[in-house]
Amino acid sequence: MAMSILKLRNSPALRSAANTISRIGVSSSRAFSKLSEGTDITSAAPGVSLQKARSWDEGVSSKFSTTPLSDIFKGKKVVIFGLPGAYTGVCSQQHVPSYKSHMDKFKAKGIDSVICVSVNDPYTINGWAEKIGAKDAIEFYGDFDGKFHKSLGLDKDLSAALLGPRSERWSAYVEDGKVKAVNVEEAPSDFKVSGADVILGQI
Repeated sequence: MAMSILKLRNSPALRSAANTISRIGVSSSRAFSKLSEGTDITSAAPGVSLQKARSWDEGVSSKFSTTPLSDIFKGKKVVIFGLPGAYTGVCSQQHVPSYKSHMDKFKAKGIDSVICVSVNDPYTINGWAEKIGAKDAIEFYGDFDGKFHKSLGLDKDLSAALLGPRSERWSAYVEDGKVKAVNVEEAPSDFKVSGADVILGQI
């Protein structure tokens, strides 16, 4: 009996199961965003800048400048939402349109800016924003290297969809750099809590 137990404990199948459980544990701990109510978003992502959507020529003329988070959030009431990627289904057909169609309501609530951020270069997100007709209403920023989302614990590996390192689908209301409300979808393909109607009710 003792030998049978010893063989079972050392079996490849049992070791594989243990490794799987260990990996699941790590994934679960990483699933919790560092972003929560009361977080200072600029302190949570120190030294991180975003890249305002622009054409390549505009990028060259600006000497590839970036925008510090303090310039985006300090002294302002900001609604920000993040999405997995430009030109993708839910992002193009539901997420961005939900904000575009509610801009008057955001202005009525005293929101200074509504911002969309994605793990894309600023040139790709610029072309996408123009294609879906949202650039005049919403401010678009690229997080080209994913540092912003990684700092906030909102990064997501979407290699299964051939997208590579991306982000969760999320939204937040930020006042003078402090997070007042935050919503993160259970899966990037979901669109249940990160839309404009939900965040409007939290302002």
